[in-house]
Amino acid sequence: MTPQPSRRKRPIGLAWLAVFAMLVGWGAVVPIGQSNRVQFVFTSDAHYGITRSAFRGAVNVDAHVVNAAMIARINGLSGLSFPRDGGLGAGQSIGPLDFLVEAGDIANREEVVDTRPIQTATASWRQFQTDYIDGLTVTDQAGHKAPLYIVPGNHDASNAVGFYRAMSPPIDKTVMAEIFNRMMAPRPLKTASTYDYDKDKVLFARNHGGIHFLFLTVWPDSRARTWMESDLPHVSSSTPVVVFAHDQPEADAKHFRNPNRKHDVNDTDRFENLLSDELADGTTINASTVIEQAAFETFLTRHPNVTAYFHGNSNWNQFYDWIGPGHGVVLHTFRVDSPMKGAFSSNDETKLSFQIVTIDTTTRLMTVRECLWNANPRNPMAPLAWGASTTVALQPRPASHS
Repeated sequence: MTPQPSRRKRPIGLAWLAVFAMLVGWGAVVPIGQSNRVQFVFTSDAHYGITRSAFRGAVNVDAHVVNAAMIARINGLSGLSFPRDGGLGAGQSIGPLDFLVEAGDIANREEVVDTRPIQTATASWRQFQTDYIDGLTVTDQAGHKAPLYIVPGNHDASNAVGFYRAMSPPIDKTVMAEIFNRMMAPRPLKTASTYDYDKDKVLFARNHGGIHFLFLTVWPDSRARTWMESDLPHVSSSTPVVVFAHDQPEADAKHFRNPNRKHDVNDTDRFENLLSDELADGTTINASTVIEQAAFETFLTRHPNVTAYFHGNSNWNQFYDWIGPGHGVVLHTFRVDSPMKGAFSSNDETKLSFQIVTIDTTTRLMTVRECLWNANPRNPMAPLAWGASTTVALQPRPASHS
């Protein structure tokens, strides 16, 4: 997806500018101690099964190699220091990480390209497990290995339900079953043969440092919103809530269920049937998703403590405020790059990045920083470079915005 401007987005933090200035001062360095810090790394779209055209002097480099190189840089974060950029912990040691989030598309779709199939989801999961699950060594404040949280992406889901173009094999549920097992811990655990995409959705909540984090399958559709409506009454209305999903708030029409005829996945309509709802805005994948977005916006107006949203899917580093089709909310939104399919980094490897997020649980401020982990491809051991950063307030927003 090519980056496009949108009238529903605006540069992040404008609604909270006065609050931020009052709390931290213009351009001030904000000190923070580890005891009141929640900190995590956010990345997305690992896309095992495909290659990068160029990486560190080599060509056609497998995703296994690229992702392993990124994980190596993440493993070294704790011994480094933040830049003096005015954000939380500026100039201080990064220290422990409470968790890492991977926002989906672990496996690329198993499509047959030029008569050659992309590797199976099963093979992609084995590589992901080696690099992320076994390879991550970062620790939390208690010295334990930091947990890895995963939400499914559209490629992961399509491998489990089928696609309108040929795949080999036509179905491989391994990645979806493994994500579901890690996040939901069913008993008994699901296998590729027992996993059911329509029933077995990742809808998961976890508290860290008084912040409530929600993890959703692909996008906050009606099923996810119903689950969140049952979860959030158990959370104080003053507790900040942060959402992780694969898709951006402006959902992709093609990911909804086919509203036509048999409502199936077919090469004519090209809907992917990954969400719980049929598309209400039209009958083609080129239709808008205004009705669907409005439903999410309405949900947010009822829950003003849901103030931040992290996503992948169309990948570049971006900090922005999503205000909904009715301009009724201000949702701090963070889009992250992909190691394999970045809109800019796929052609310029020096722009490869992930995000490191620091939350002060006392002031409820959050700083998100772009980490340029491959800024010097000729010297992989060169110091980490820092890109854009922003600091926002996570306090519940006003009931409406105009």
